[in-house]
Formats: sequence, structure tokens, C-alpha cells
Amino acid sequence: MPEIGETLRETRMRRHIDMSEVEAATKIRAKYLRALENEEWDLLPGPTFVKTFLRTYAEYLGLDPRGLVEEYRQRYERPAMNELSPLGGLGRQRSRRRPPPLLGPGLALLLGVIILVGFLYVLGTIGQPKNEGSAPPQGRANAPTAAKKSRKPKRHKPAAATQVSLRLTATGTVYVCLVDGNGNKVINGSTLTAGQTTRTYRSKRFRANFGNGAIRMRVNGHSYPAATSANPVGYEMRPGRKPQPLSESIRVKLCA
Repeated sequence: MPEIGETLRETRMRRHIDMSEVEAATKIRAKYLRALENEEWDLLPGPTFVKTFLRTYAEYLGLDPRGLVEEYRQRYERPAMNELSPLGGLGRQRSRRRPPPLLGPGLALLLGVIILVGFLYVLGTIGQPKNEGSAPPQGRANAPTAAKKSRKPKRHKPAAATQVSLRLTATGTVYVCLVDGNGNKVINGSTLTAGQTTRTYRSKRFRANFGNGAIRMRVNGHSYPAATSANPVGYEMRPGRKPQPLSESIRVKLCA
């Protein structure tokens, strides 16, 4: 299933619509439109604005706004907790059903039972010899005096990520060479222009060579800008790590 941002961006580019035209028609600022296409939800004012902007943008492009909004809710919104009103009502019903206090004959019967039990107990204790100096029951002398230490439950560490999710967005005109973990050249020396975004690639590792620093890398949902430089720069992306600079010797061999 294509992602929400990819659907918006590919539809706009297929219809040859400039971002400024969308901004003028929908009255939504261009930076918020780019955030929708890049799925950078944290750059938008809030979930309500996200759904409103998403619905307006989808209608302008001729897409199904209800389907895109529902997909956003299922992927990124947390369901609200249900109110526990039935439990509260049950508690009130139970409090109303308290048994009435024992009065009259019931109280007299209870006192009679207590007196009878006490009388039988006294009869059972009369005439029994006292065991003076008797040894304490076996097992108590050897009972440990220190309380056993409570065992802490083992915490299972979350499984480490095994793949890298990568998407590139150009902030200016930039040459791009991208190689995945199997040595395949997924972008073989292409030039991206400002605002152009690639699709999302997935692999166990990526190595990239950029003609300059006019690029932004979105790795596993986190956005990282390249170093500000007019000269070529290279990066390696691995699971669970930020993009690491590549050595010059490795960078120049990519897409050679």
C-alpha cells in the first residue's frame, strides 16, 4: 500500500501542478503542503489541522479524502480510552444493595452462637496438662530469619532493527548516488532539484554520495540534514544509528 505522502506527491507531479498553484487554490501554506507530502506530522499545528489539510489537499488533487484521512487515523492516531461509566454505576448499585443490619431475633441468635462457642472452648482447655519447657516445634528453629529477596522480573529488550528505511529530499540542486546493502545502485548518479523527494527505500544498509550538502535524509522516521558544504559528501545509514560520514576512499567508488 503506498504511503499517504507518496500518493499526494505522485498525483501532483503526474498532473504537473506546481506547489505554488496548490497553495493559492487551497489557502494552505506551502511548508504545510510539503510536510504532508513528506509525512512530517510534527511540523503541522496538530492532528485536527493534519486531517483538515489532508482532506482539502486530497479534494484538490481529485483523490479520495475520506480514505486518506481514515488511513492517517489508523496509522498515527491513538484511540481514546473509554470512560468506565458502567463500573461506576455498578458500584452505586452495590452500595444501594447493602444488607440491612441485623435486628431483633437475628441479633439474639448471633449472641447465642458466640456464647456457645466460648463455652465449648473453655471445656476443651480444662484438665489439659501444661507442657513446661517443651522444645519448640521442629522447623521453627531452622527457619531463616532474613526475608527472601524478591526477584525482579526480567525485562525483555526490544528486538534490534534489522532494516533501514530511507527517503531523500533535495533542498537545492544536488547530484545523488545511492547504493543498498546488496551493492545495487538504487539511484545511479541522478540530479535532484529543490523540493524533489525520492520514494522510500528499504535495505539492511545504504551508502550515499552527494554532490553537495543540499539534501535531507529521512532515516527510520527521523530527519537528518547533510553537512553544509559545496563539495561532495558521503554517508552510510545502518539500523538503529544516525547517518555516519563516509571516508573519501569509499565515497568516490560509489556509482563509479
